[in-house]
Amino acid sequence: MPPLITLLTDFGTADSYVGEVKAVLASQAHDAQLIDVTHHVPPGDLRTGQYILSRVWHRFPPGAVHLVVVDPGVGTPRRALAAEAAGHYFVAPDNGLLSCLPAGARFLSLPIPATAAPTFHARDVFAPAAAQIANGTALTHLGTIITDPYLSPLPAPRSDGVAVVGEVLYVDRFGTLVTNIPGEMVEPGVRIKIAGTDVGALRRTYGDVERGQFMAYVGSGGTVEVAVREGSAARLLGVGVGAEVRA
Repeated sequence: MPPLITLLTDFGTADSYVGEVKAVLASQAHDAQLIDVTHHVPPGDLRTGQYILSRVWHRFPPGAVHLVVVDPGVGTPRRALAAEAAGHYFVAPDNGLLSCLPAGARFLSLPIPATAAPTFHARDVFAPAAAQIANGTALTHLGTIITDPYLSPLPAPRSDGVAVVGEVLYVDRFGTLVTNIPGEMVEPGVRIKIAGTDVGALRRTYGDVERGQFMAYVGSGGTVEVAVREGSAARLLGVGVGAEVRA
C-alpha cells in the first residue's frame, strides 16, 4: 500500500497555497497518496481545526501522515511539531491543534530552515517533514524530542446534578450544531436544550421529523447534534460555537 498523507488546512481553494503544498509532497514523496480532509477551516480557527482532526485521523489506516496547518502564529517563535500516536504521524504548528491526540503521543520539535518563508511554513517546513515521514524517515531523525507541547483540549461536558451540561463545538455547512456531549451520557427520552430552547427528545435520523422542525440526535461523530430538517438550526436558534447545551 502506498504511503498516505492527509491535508487539513484553513487555506481555502481560491489561491495557490494548497497546490504549492501538494507540489512539495508530490516532488518529495513520489508514491504517496494525498487525501484532502478539508481546506475550509475558518481562517485561524484552531478550535475547529482540532475538532475536525479529532474526528477523522483515527479513521485512516495506521501509518498515515496527517499534515495539519491552521497557523495564525506562523513565523513567530511558536514551534513546529512532528508527532506519533497510535501508529499515525502528524506535522503541525505547536498551537494546540494536536491536543486531541491520545495519551502516550510522542512529540518532536522540527527545525525551521533559514530558507523557509516566514509566512508559509506549510510549504517550507511541514510539507517536507510529512514527505520524509511518508518515505520512511524515523521521527527522531527529523527533530528533537520534547515533553511540553502546547495543549489546549476541547471543552468536556459535565454534570451539574440535574443535567449533563455541554456546549456547541462546531457548526457544519448545513447549520447543524455539533455538541461535545457523547451519546452514551444521555438518558433515553431526555429532552435537549440549547441556549435555553427545548429542541425535543433524541431522534434517530432526519426523516423522523417534518420539514422545518428541530431534531436532536446522536450524530456520526458520536455526540449529540441538533439540526433542522432541510433547514439551519444555527440560523433559526441564532446560536453558534460555545452555546450551552443541556441534556
